Amino acid sequence: MKPLHRHLVNTSRKVLCTAALAASLTTAAVVTNTSTADAGESEPTPDSPQATDRGDARLDLPNPLADPAVPPTTGGAAEGASGIPATALDAYKRAEISVAAALPGCKLPWQLLAGIGRVESVHASGYGLKADGYTEKPIRGPRLDGNGYAEVKDTDKGEFDGDAVYDRAVGPMQFIPSTWATWGADGNGDSKRDPNNIYDAALGAGLYLCAGDRNLSDQAQLDRAILSYNNSREYVNTVVGYMHQYQNGATGVPNPPVGNYPTPPVTTLPTPSPTTPTHTSRPNPTPTPTPTPSKPAEPQKPTPPAPTLAKLELLGSAELKAEAGSAFATAPRIKALLSDGKPAAAKPILFELKDDTTGSSIGAEDKKFLVVDTDAEGVATLPGLKAGAKAGGFTLRVAAYNTSAQLTVSFTGTVTAKPAPVADKLTRTDAGAAKPLEVVAGKSFTGVEVTATAQDKAVEGTQVTAGLVEQNEAGAWVPVDPEKSKGPWFKDKDGKKVTSLLLAPTGADGKIALPELFTTDVAPGTYRLRLITKDNVVLLLDLKITAAPTTTPTTPPATPTPTTPAKQ
Repeated sequence: MKPLHRHLVNTSRKVLCTAALAASLTTAAVVTNTSTADAGESEPTPDSPQATDRGDARLDLPNPLADPAVPPTTGGAAEGASGIPATALDAYKRAEISVAAALPGCKLPWQLLAGIGRVESVHASGYGLKADGYTEKPIRGPRLDGNGYAEVKDTDKGEFDGDAVYDRAVGPMQFIPSTWATWGADGNGDSKRDPNNIYDAALGAGLYLCAGDRNLSDQAQLDRAILSYNNSREYVNTVVGYMHQYQNGATGVPNPPVGNYPTPPVTTLPTPSPTTPTHTSRPNPTPTPTPTPSKPAEPQKPTPPAPTLAKLELLGSAELKAEAGSAFATAPRIKALLSDGKPAAAKPILFELKDDTTGSSIGAEDKKFLVVDTDAEGVATLPGLKAGAKAGGFTLRVAAYNTSAQLTVSFTGTVTAKPAPVADKLTRTDAGAAKPLEVVAGKSFTGVEVTATAQDKAVEGTQVTAGLVEQNEAGAWVPVDPEKSKGPWFKDKDGKKVTSLLLAPTGADGKIALPELFTTDVAPGTYRLRLITKDNVVLLLDLKITAAPTTTPTTPPATPTPTTPAKQ
């Protein structure tokens, strides 16, 4: 093997092992054996075997396909506009989580896998998709014999496609057997790598698309990845169209039953037939020696099966509570147990936020899921769970997989609104704050503004009562008797005179604008207005009312009396 090829094979195997390890975090995926074929390109390209022209395999592609940004429509898809068979949807989502854990730089969306699965096999619809990911009928593409399609000679001795002469694309994701030999993975934890199983096929497709350190959030790299799967611009447009459609919303629907779609003819492997010897003459019988009876072998004791992951238990309360924007005081913990009752050590456990209305997250990178290995006691603890900024709730789903089942338990999270800070000071902040409040009798006090603060920061939502007060005999300030008060007054919402008024809560700036305070028919003097919060933060304001200046009427000068000149 050439050094470059050896490097590529090692790279491929490293990716497979890493991804398989990550897959086991959510799907118990295990690559059970190493690649048996040359890995080929580190990053599969449109000339890789998978990208050969293999036809539509009876699929009804949406038309027209000019604009991949427009979600395609189709009249032939049994699953409806956004419905995906539940098992297929689960397989795509598990694959996304598995690949994200192993290859976080790839940014593989499950909707891309769904787009490929839709185009390749309509999510295995009509083939009897079962809950374990297998189908009742095999999914096999046309024979790649060069007659209308590319020619691909047999590479798997018919193991997957049932054809010992030429290859066929197989399974719900339509893998070429030679591609599967390199990129196949175990996505359902049954210790097999089978392209006919949608869990295995979805994970294998994710690994294949992410090869070569691709970042699928980059449009150019996404384009190359899809072309390496099927080298057709029409195919790319179709897959991307479905991907966008599913990104706008997808719903799991029941797995459809087996349809009447014809399965392409399959070349069956020859089976040697037993031969019956022919005799030309009857030989003379030869005495057969009587064998000496041998001592029967002692039956071997069956090897007991290895214990498997069998149970997840919640530790502590199932209720998680925190104030908005703060960390949860108690970290969620679970215990994993084996079938023999012993702790399940070193088992990957998936913690995932579901149905979150709060914006909560996990860890410094604000993830929605995290995989944590159990310790020697079988305990897995989720670090860094942080409450979101909004009040509401979420479900923290905890999952693990054994070879035959999914194990789940759940925590319920509640995020309460963070209490607003309490004002510790009221300060007059209007433009004339440096001057005392003073008006001439008959004029109103207007434009008075006060700001509520806590540690010198504005406080929103502070409610203040403004009222006229006077000192009692003990020197305490008490509200004036509204029936006897002769001082300034407010108007309530009905226009009636009142000496006390509950003001609207402060806004984000903490400001309170005092309503107009009337002084009509109020005698000159100094009055006291008290502003008080429900937490007894007080501000006293002196209201000085001066008498209107009086004008002394002036006597107009007397009109001089004309004198009569004396007669000469």
